[in-house]
Amino acid sequence: MTESPTVFPVCIAGTGSYVPERILTNAELAARVDTSDEWIVTRTGIRERRIAAENEFTSHMATHAARKALEDAGLSAADLELIIVATITPDTPTPATACYVQQNIGASKAVAFDISAACSGFLYAMKMAKRLIASGAFNNAIVIGAEKLSHITNWEDRATCVLFGDGAGAAVLRRAQPGEGAVLATEMGTDGSLTHILNVPGGGTACPITAANVNNHLATLTMLGKEVFKHAVTRMKEAAEIVIERAGLKPEDIACVIPHQANQRIIDAIADRLAVPNDRVFMNLHKYGNTSAAAIAIALDEAHRTGAFKRGDHIVMVVFGAGLTWAAAAVRW
Repeated sequence: MTESPTVFPVCIAGTGSYVPERILTNAELAARVDTSDEWIVTRTGIRERRIAAENEFTSHMATHAARKALEDAGLSAADLELIIVATITPDTPTPATACYVQQNIGASKAVAFDISAACSGFLYAMKMAKRLIASGAFNNAIVIGAEKLSHITNWEDRATCVLFGDGAGAAVLRRAQPGEGAVLATEMGTDGSLTHILNVPGGGTACPITAANVNNHLATLTMLGKEVFKHAVTRMKEAAEIVIERAGLKPEDIACVIPHQANQRIIDAIADRLAVPNDRVFMNLHKYGNTSAAAIAIALDEAHRTGAFKRGDHIVMVVFGAGLTWAAAAVRW
């Protein structure tokens, strides 16, 4: 008889986040494209977003968030074993942004790599890290969501330029000790038939950027908003319900839901479908807009540091992204 592999409980030991100094308001955008503060707030809930400096790269923001998370966890970078960066805006096509982060923080023993799952990337990375630690392959890991979306935004397209911002968030995972919290359940999924509703069409091997097409905004985000909304709400609800059930929870057991920070209407719809009161749904969308893989990570850190939940509380994170991808996690803090 084959013995079952050892499974260690895994906890979130610390969080960190970083957003650039520059604030881009709705009023500033209204001066550039045909829109208004009222139009943006009514349809999205966004009031401002952060924009990285020209010489501020994804790895720089990821590094800031990683250092804060390591400090919060009381873990030395020298003892860090695994770095996963979720991003669709890497510093370079290769090497991975995680390699730059490893160098910046001095985590010389860590294995480092990137994943690309758009806005779902942070929870994809969390599931991977949790499984690797639970199996005994690693003792700890840091998962980072980091994006410089301003670099791939078409600032002439009012339907998309109002939505996105820059930033980074991170969480340290490690083997849990008795009495500590735990990542109770995770879920993720993909529907590749929906690649067309949210994508960056150019810049890869299918559509290289050339001198002839460089001004056609091919390397910027495009989106079919109504289609994204419909599928996002459905998939996020399903994923959240799965992890809530697997964790043995009921809506009244959840102290805080942290949904993807993409659109207030989507957030309200998810809260309603999960039967969780709005005062237990964390939102910082109004300050940062949609920061893709960084959004859930930044929100988790801010919720943690502002006391939205306490030790022993149950939280649920749920997200969707281009691909179409989706993911959720239930955690006992």
